[in-house]
Amino acid sequence: MRAHYVSDGQLRLISRVAGMYYMERLSQPVIARQLSLSQASVSRMLKQGVELGIVRISVSAPEGIFFELERDLEKKYGVREVVVADCGEDGGNLFFKALGKAAASWLDVHVGAHEVVGVSSWSETLYAAVEAMRGPISGKTSHIVQLLGGLGVSSSVSFAAQLTESMARVTGAQGVFLMLPGICESEEGRNVLLDDVTCRDVFGLYERATMLLVGIGSLSPSHHLRESRNEANSADIEELRSLGAAGDICLRYFDAEGKMVDSNFDRRVIGISPEQIRKIGNTVVVDGGMKKLEAIRAALKGGWINALITDFEVASKLAAD
Repeated sequence: MRAHYVSDGQLRLISRVAGMYYMERLSQPVIARQLSLSQASVSRMLKQGVELGIVRISVSAPEGIFFELERDLEKKYGVREVVVADCGEDGGNLFFKALGKAAASWLDVHVGAHEVVGVSSWSETLYAAVEAMRGPISGKTSHIVQLLGGLGVSSSVSFAAQLTESMARVTGAQGVFLMLPGICESEEGRNVLLDDVTCRDVFGLYERATMLLVGIGSLSPSHHLRESRNEANSADIEELRSLGAAGDICLRYFDAEGKMVDSNFDRRVIGISPEQIRKIGNTVVVDGGMKKLEAIRAALKGGWINALITDFEVASKLAAD
């Protein structure tokens, strides 16, 4: 709408309505009563005030808040929510703490609304987030369940269990552990373990989960995953690379377009399946750093991520694609 289509009297009234609403902080019903207008007319005039340039609305985000970048990524990749954190230099302890702190603020608000929450076992970033959560979180969370087998070398087993246990502590929920290796020597061995009653109970909780908290993996395993020996061996890596694997969620590998990679390795993994991840449809990824850029991009393209918490540099690269 252009100004010359509106009479001086209308312009004056629109300006007055806008001033009363935005400057005097009066509600629309109060304005309608004082000016003998209908509430619908007040609402229409406030809209006209913006269209005519009488009202100029701006959002000035505080330092370290990247609202526009987050919205750009949400629209570009069709994800529900993106949180971008200013983490400083990539890769150091301060980087992970900063990303973890940003994730903790988000998790403090959202986790308590879900009864069964699944967490991945080996994410250093997710562990930093859980450790930074204020807790205890009030809500209806009943179970925190481990999404990938955690048995391996003792020190790393402790890390995997601590992540689940810490999350259970801050939510007041029961921690449920998958006390099996993440990777078996053979598909036959995996099938035998999947028949175990304990394993069936855990997988039954996957069917009830409504939120998954995970990190993103790449063909270069994390320090904790490598130490636990729950990683792809050299032959597995060669196979996955030949199939175009770009990254993984809970050791379920996908290519650069986010399509699942059908590999011998996949058939030896004990943990949540790609089909279950899709069915739940609420995967929250907490990860960052340029080493994870390709994997995060692929997961976004494949629709594996519903909410992403990452660092500014990765977010900027994704937005510039």
